[in-house]
Amino acid sequence: MLFYYKYFIFLMNFRVICYETLVSTNIGALLQCKYIFYYLFINCFRTNVSLKSRCLKLYLVVYDKSKQKGGQCICFIMKSFKKLPKYFRKKIRYILTDIDDTLTLNGRLPSVVFVAMERLQDAGLHTVPITGRPAGWCDHIARMWPVDAVVGENGAFYFSYDEQQKKMRRRYWKSEAEREEDRNKLEIVKQNILSKIPGCRVSADQAYREADLAIDFCEDVPPLPMEDVEQIVRYFEEAGAQAKISSIHVNGWFGSYDKLAMTRILFDEVYKINLDKIREEVIFTGDSPNDAPMFAFFPHSVGVANILNFKGKIATEPSWITKNEGGYGFSEMVERLLSLDIVK
Repeated sequence: MLFYYKYFIFLMNFRVICYETLVSTNIGALLQCKYIFYYLFINCFRTNVSLKSRCLKLYLVVYDKSKQKGGQCICFIMKSFKKLPKYFRKKIRYILTDIDDTLTLNGRLPSVVFVAMERLQDAGLHTVPITGRPAGWCDHIARMWPVDAVVGENGAFYFSYDEQQKKMRRRYWKSEAEREEDRNKLEIVKQNILSKIPGCRVSADQAYREADLAIDFCEDVPPLPMEDVEQIVRYFEEAGAQAKISSIHVNGWFGSYDKLAMTRILFDEVYKINLDKIREEVIFTGDSPNDAPMFAFFPHSVGVANILNFKGKIATEPSWITKNEGGYGFSEMVERLLSLDIVK
């Protein structure tokens, strides 16, 4: 019989929440199992029944009871990516990745990242950066990098370059008139933030942005306390804007979109695929709070090692983690994937 388990009680002072999971197992044995996650893992996946029918998605989220009142996740059990089983790899066709501090390290893009992306391309995998960086940068990325497309400004648009037709496809969430109106409103928000938070400044790449406002809290300025960073978020929200914290900026914008929303559109229009139906074929790599919607959506989400800098600050953390930080962690992830020799 198939049972839909939503909540389980973990020992000691923790709660284990497993959701969107279909499991066929013995209830009595399950409740007596101390390590529920590993029990479910073995019973869900190491069978002859398809993954899709046995387990749609499995997360293990650990809550400290002292934090339960506020409902804040303080710990997520991330598994070492080097232990990725072969049977997880068989369907992977798409690699989505953040850029800053996921592909870069200390503000630089290591050469191993381009080598890794070229290896993915040669293996027939589709790579798409999903970033908060500006439209001006994304035009360059779509043209020059070994990628299929790029989602920029936290979901404001995607760009995809057609090499055969020598034409850039630019797909925005909002019209030019709407973006102009938003820029005027963001100018007011900018003045408010700069006048109230000493030490922050407008990001150096703001001139190349079309839809959002980026406030620098550690890229080209001395790092601000997290309390100040969170206050910047509140100023955006008080003005009716969305705001997300990356590893270097707070990005704010007016609109209901995010990275995941525009990624859905990209898959529909570029790949002619419903993303909901193939999310088990996707790996997403990231490192910071603004990647949370992607971590939550994709079962095979990966954090590079420096994601631990935001431990307890991310609504949903990834399923896997690399040993190395930044671009070296991304390269490590690619090496593990291709070493399994299943990609065709």
